[in-house]
Amino acid sequence: MPFEALNLREELSVCNIVTIHYFEYMNTFDFPGESHDFWELVCVDKGEVIITADDIPYILKRGQIFFHAPNQFHSLRANGRTAPNLVVISFHCKAGCMEFFRDRVMDITETERTLLASIISEARNCIRPPFDNPYTEKMQRLEEPVFGAEQLIKLYMEQMLLLMIRRGDQSAPGDAHPVKSVTQHNESILYQRVVNYLEEHIREHMTIEEICKANLIGRSQLQKLFRERNRCGVIYYFSCRKIELAKQLIRENHHNFTQISDDLGYTSVHYFSRQFKKIAGMTPSEYASSIKGLAERR
Repeated sequence: MPFEALNLREELSVCNIVTIHYFEYMNTFDFPGESHDFWELVCVDKGEVIITADDIPYILKRGQIFFHAPNQFHSLRANGRTAPNLVVISFHCKAGCMEFFRDRVMDITETERTLLASIISEARNCIRPPFDNPYTEKMQRLEEPVFGAEQLIKLYMEQMLLLMIRRGDQSAPGDAHPVKSVTQHNESILYQRVVNYLEEHIREHMTIEEICKANLIGRSQLQKLFRERNRCGVIYYFSCRKIELAKQLIRENHHNFTQISDDLGYTSVHYFSRQFKKIAGMTPSEYASSIKGLAERR
């Protein structure tokens, strides 16, 4: 009986990479904006930035990512308080499923963070530095690149995009549906207002009733806004932001866990530890040691 090959389906393909950057900006950085005919992802590795996409503002915190669609005018600036570090990668991809990313802020997973780090690492194996020049218009290959580095960049990019679409849209396995573009200005402004309110009260204990009252929004509408954009309710989103801040404080190594718990408005360090493990998948102690181990390996 003759063998018959199975042609593997390709959901998306990164045709080429335009730029790969890792920026360490000052807290006063302000980029007035541009548009171009390729996709560009912005991922915050430290601090926060304010970006616009077609005049709609978004605040990106550490561990969050945003994709600017082709020909979408976008700008970026620091918040004036913290100096941000950013991963910026621009690329061509014509797959229809890329519409999933349009006008959507997402939190990256540890797997996706590792893939981004791998892309930057492989870029150093095949592309001439520097990687922090925002005016780079054409990357130059190294004279003797490491074998397979360019192909690994392509594979890592495609893997990251596929994983993000898969975890963000479970409605149709193998065929991701485009999400609705967030073009209704009133909903975007309302959502951003609530996000800003949560960030301002990140060190407090908040209930959904308090959030609704402070932002003049109904409970069902509030939950709908956050589920559409983050695939979770507003309280879980708020808890995740708290834990992200807790991770930052742990990495800075200036406070013990009890102090961090008190600073973030938790009723006890035991409750803080339970919430941390529920969201981060490990205890604060385990996280602290894993970061230390990672730092020692680099």
